[in-house]
Amino acid sequence: MSILSIIVALIFCCLTIFQLLLSLGKPYGEAAMGGYHKVLPTPLRIVSAANALILLLFAAAFLLYTDVLPTPWSWLPLTTIVWIITIFLAINTLANAFSRSKKERIIMTPLSGLTFILCLIIILN
Repeated sequence: MSILSIIVALIFCCLTIFQLLLSLGKPYGEAAMGGYHKVLPTPLRIVSAANALILLLFAAAFLLYTDVLPTPWSWLPLTTIVWIITIFLAINTLANAFSRSKKERIIMTPLSGLTFILCLIIILN
């Protein structure tokens, strides 16, 4: 499962970069947050910056869960955390599938769906 968790972490890191680019005003907004803005307005840029941090935490959670990274905080409920992330990804995949943005449906739906499946495989093994 270590290989899968590294793949999942890499996906989360790529999404982190995407969110950082959005937060810096790059014109990729049509593939995110419903696709309402080509360039995100300031409040949504702040949300994108926060999303970037959250995605890094998602990556770390899976790397810790599979012992790819040492767990300095043994009190962390990692099983619960990775289940919450996985359920979030399932909901996110559905939301992306029904987005009004064609770019979000085409790009983000398969990406979040794949990540959901990989996370589910990790948890169930």
